Amino acid sequence: MKKALVLLFMFASLQLWGWEREPIWPKKKMPDAQPGLIAAMTSEADAAGFKADKHRIPYLEWFEAPAAEVDNDVCMILISGGGYDCTCDMRLIDLWHRELTALGFQCVNFVYRTPRPEGLPIYQIAWEDGQRAVRMVRSEAAKRGFDPEKIGVISMSAGSHLGLLLAANSQTPAYQPIDKLDQMPCHINWGILNAPAYVTTDSEAGTKATRDGYGTDVTLSSAFLFDEKTCPLSLHHGGLDPYSPNGSTLVYKKLRKMGIPAELHLYPNKKHGAYGLERGVEFMRQMGFLGELEPEVKLKDRFTSDADRAVYAKEDLWPEGKMPCAQEHQCKPYIEWHIPAELKTDAIQIIYSGGGYYNNNPDGMEVAPARRYLNAKGMAVVTLKYRTPRPEGLAKHTTAWQDLQRAIRVVRSEAASRGLNPDKIGIMGSSAGGHLTLMGVTSSRHSAYRKVDDIDKLPCNVQWGIAIYPAYVLSDGFDQHNTTKGNDDDLYMAPEFSFDLDTAPLLMIHGDADKWSVMGSVRVWERMRAMGIQCELHTLALRQHCFQRYASPGTGSYTWLDRIGEYLEKTIGLKQ
Repeated sequence: MKKALVLLFMFASLQLWGWEREPIWPKKKMPDAQPGLIAAMTSEADAAGFKADKHRIPYLEWFEAPAAEVDNDVCMILISGGGYDCTCDMRLIDLWHRELTALGFQCVNFVYRTPRPEGLPIYQIAWEDGQRAVRMVRSEAAKRGFDPEKIGVISMSAGSHLGLLLAANSQTPAYQPIDKLDQMPCHINWGILNAPAYVTTDSEAGTKATRDGYGTDVTLSSAFLFDEKTCPLSLHHGGLDPYSPNGSTLVYKKLRKMGIPAELHLYPNKKHGAYGLERGVEFMRQMGFLGELEPEVKLKDRFTSDADRAVYAKEDLWPEGKMPCAQEHQCKPYIEWHIPAELKTDAIQIIYSGGGYYNNNPDGMEVAPARRYLNAKGMAVVTLKYRTPRPEGLAKHTTAWQDLQRAIRVVRSEAASRGLNPDKIGIMGSSAGGHLTLMGVTSSRHSAYRKVDDIDKLPCNVQWGIAIYPAYVLSDGFDQHNTTKGNDDDLYMAPEFSFDLDTAPLLMIHGDADKWSVMGSVRVWERMRAMGIQCELHTLALRQHCFQRYASPGTGSYTWLDRIGEYLEKTIGLKQ
């Protein structure tokens, strides 16, 4: 029995600490050696009997090889954070090791020297260790069975600052070569960076962002060079992180200007932490690092049934003869109620499509699947057919905006009679409909028309919005796709977005390669955060407009409706 317990303890230790430790520097050849620096995870350094002199050299800790049936020839370097004062993310290292090994990755924990060195930038020694570690990992690819050009990193906080250095600065030597190993390249092929710290100039000295990452003179730290080997990244950040999420938006902008595929995942009301590992896995799958993608599936083929709908009702929006700015060439606007048999929330989601303000379809792929998805979860949905094509002699969105404001008021007026809450209304649209959503969310105090009856005495503000690849947001694309990809720094947002005092939180999902630029969504997120409004944003690498029409299982373009479900769970308590 005693022997069995000893073996069990040894197995648990191996599971926690990996199977093989390998120092990355030869003895007496480690650059910038300083007394007091150690290389040990905090749990080990804090343990009784820890001897610092035995833990001076940084190391790789190789975990077990993945099972043959899932092995995908890829290696992931796991990098802990700890403010460059320690390496303290034992739970994350354990989580990443377990989850990624099961997906077929060879995982290796990289433990660099801490605390911060004297007389050098806070990251310098860790960067030296990091470049050496990548070279060593690459040198062992054949031995350990992975592709030397399929090496990624996953990291947290200061570890993500280091991960960004490895991603963006591989062509600049961090140290002078000491042996043949240093002839090997030290670039990585992609990274998943959680809550990268010290990225903006108001925090690059190693503090929290002293101005929260804002200011015309707050920029990306000059520590990051973004050379020709800079790799694709998935950036994950909490909206309340004092190590500012604006650092992640700035990195994302830089990658876009360089034409490098990337993802940005921003989580509302989250503090410093690692969020969305599943999104990182989807990113890697979309990029091809988990092997060949499965065939794409048509979205409308996945959501075909209205079986969960118990009540259907259609009604005109406007009283006869009172529709403002009526034009004969436009379609007649209306709403449709879709209420499930078993309501699990008293909230209401209004949904409508895009179509460039030339047409719109409440039964198309931008509306019907989401309607059915939410009905199946017990949520009432109202679909809107707004007036198209574009009105003559008016701004392209004018009559659609009138119809949206009227639809919100009509829904509010009937909510209580249908067992629903008139103060729990959200709106959702795609493309031009996403533009319309941004108007509905940010500009409800700006009347789109004069009152026609008592219903118009009701407010038309909403409690949340969901904008899917909103178009026409930035000044290089107010009436077309974005001519500069939305990347120019001097672009401004559409003037119809008032950002008034009733502005509501948003969820935005956008393809990174969309001609109707994803930067419109990023700019809106930044503006909302500056107002103190927490929004959620997900961008999808390699994906264009209508990213969801056809999508491969296991990618963000396939699971996008779940982002809506999760958002509504947090916003209104919708059960998942």
